[in-house]
Amino acid sequence: MIKKAMILAAGFGKRIKPLTNNCPKPLLKIGKETLLSNSLKFLELLGIEKVIINVHYLSEQIIDYINKNKFNLNINIIKEEGKILDTGGGVLNAIKYFSNEPFIIINPDTIWNSNYLNEIKLMEELFFENSKSNCFLLLANKKKSFDKFLNGDFNLNENMVTREKGADLDYIYTGLQIIKPAVFSDMNPTVFSINNIWDKLIKKNELYGMKSSIDFLHVSTLSTYQKLLKTNFKN
Repeated sequence: MIKKAMILAAGFGKRIKPLTNNCPKPLLKIGKETLLSNSLKFLELLGIEKVIINVHYLSEQIIDYINKNKFNLNINIIKEEGKILDTGGGVLNAIKYFSNEPFIIINPDTIWNSNYLNEIKLMEELFFENSKSNCFLLLANKKKSFDKFLNGDFNLNENMVTREKGADLDYIYTGLQIIKPAVFSDMNPTVFSINNIWDKLIKKNELYGMKSSIDFLHVSTLSTYQKLLKTNFKN
C-alpha cells in the first residue's frame, strides 16, 4: 500500500487571476475547504501517512496555513527558491523523500472526494500487478469534465496511454498519478514538465492509465471556478 504522496502547490494560478494576485491558488476555497485542505484530507482517507508539498508563488501563505492547521499527516514543505521548477523539476527536487518507493502525485486543482477512493485502490492494484509499471495515470473522458473547454491530453487503449500527434485526444489527466522515483534517474535537476517523463514512457509503451467514472471537477479557469462555487457538491 502506498504511504507517501506529493502535492504540487508551486504554480502561479495565472488562469484564475485576479483571485490569485494576492492568494495562492491552493488556498482558494471550494465549499468548506481550501483546495489544499481538501487534497490533504483526501490523501488521509487514502491511507497516506507522509506528504510533501512544493511551494514557490506566495509560498509563505501556504507555509503559514499548514503551520496553523492540524492535519493527521506527516507534512514536509519544500520551497523552490529563485525560480519555479515546473511540475517535473519540482518532483525531482523532492525525490529524496521517496527513497525507492512508489508514491502518489496529486494536483490540488481537482475537487477530490470519497467517490475516488475505490478507483484509486484499484489503480494501486493494477500498478503493482504490472511489473513494467513505472507510472500510472488516472484519466477522465472529456465527456465527464465539468469544464467543457478542456482539451484532451491522451488516448487510452485498455490500460495503455498514448497521444499521437494530430490525433483526437479523448482523455484528460485528472491530476493524480502513481509513479516510481526511478523514472527520474536520468533527468537533470532543472526546470522541466512532467510531460517530459510521460513522453519518454509513451515511446517505450510503458505509460499506463485507468479510466475514472467520476465527474471531473477541476478549477481550471476563473469562470469555471465561479461556476463551481454555485454547484452543490460534497468535499
